[in-house]
Amino acid sequence: MNLLKSWGFMRVLRFIFGAFAIVQAIITLDIVLGILGLVVGGMAFFNVGCCGVNGCETNYKKDNTTKQITDVEYEEVVAK
Repeated sequence: MNLLKSWGFMRVLRFIFGAFAIVQAIITLDIVLGILGLVVGGMAFFNVGCCGVNGCETNYKKDNTTKQITDVEYEEVVAK
């Protein structure tokens, strides 16, 4: 594992937020904040995200063919 490589600004910022949340959880004895701090700090430390491998990537096919516009026929509906 390359835990010490590719530390960008956002990864450092997430780690700092996680560490801050853990410290505040210890000071205020808040378990939920401590768990949140561990999750955010751990995600930054191990460089993982909630999307997984290419989970946020959109899969779409680029259609290079031109579509022809067809005429649409409408039928009038009259209520009696």
